Amino acid sequence: MSSFSCWVLPAALLALLCCPGSAEKAFEVYIWPEQVVVESSGSLEVNCSTNCAQPESGGLETSLTKTLLASQARWCQFLISDISQDTVLLCHFTCLGEQQSKNATISVYHPPKQVILKLQPTSVTMGNPFTIECSVPGVAPLESLTLTLLRGRETLYNQTFEGATVVPQEAVATLNVTAHREDGHHNFSCQAELDLRSRGGGIVRSISEPQVLEVYEPMQDNQMIIIVTVVSVLLFLFVTSVLLCFVFGQHWHQKRTGGETEAQRG
Repeated sequence: MSSFSCWVLPAALLALLCCPGSAEKAFEVYIWPEQVVVESSGSLEVNCSTNCAQPESGGLETSLTKTLLASQARWCQFLISDISQDTVLLCHFTCLGEQQSKNATISVYHPPKQVILKLQPTSVTMGNPFTIECSVPGVAPLESLTLTLLRGRETLYNQTFEGATVVPQEAVATLNVTAHREDGHHNFSCQAELDLRSRGGGIVRSISEPQVLEVYEPMQDNQMIIIVTVVSVLLFLFVTSVLLCFVFGQHWHQKRTGGETEAQRG
């Protein structure tokens, strides 16, 4: 046996005698999910567990309504109900007099349930301006929202928002556009996208009902001249007919009156 082996064996035995717990796994606490998003007034199942073989106590601390669904010595499952605000859950266990805990973060969101698109005006002459307005009432968090104005499948405009408030607010995106001939050949729509991936969730999308814009060709100068001429002629004929009717009426009235006078004299 080499001199190195002779030194290694006593050193290992000494380490085991001096530190008998060094080979044991450290006491840990787990909570799942650790980060999650929940729709306002929703509920969530949460699991607390530990690797301690015989924990002395354990549980979940929260200001929200909780219901114990199931439990064993090393784990417990709770239902968190009526979640209306962002909060932090605390899972804790005590093992051999030592207490450990683990936090979980819950974020509340209000989805874009209603997306409203308006075209003002809905009929426009080519070359004139019109406005596209998209509004989403009661959505949160705004900093996770993007409103996209679409013409067919083409993206016309993207609107993002700032502000970390969890209070639901109305989000509005407005775009002023000059009407072109092709605008009348496509539907306009608005897509609302709430990106919750940074908070442990997914992407929530909603889209508005499609709207149609009526685009008219501008009138040419010669067309306008023709229209004015026709209207003028019709107006002249109307006035002339009224005057003729008046003249003939007066003539007939005078003739009738003269005939009655001669009959009386005879």
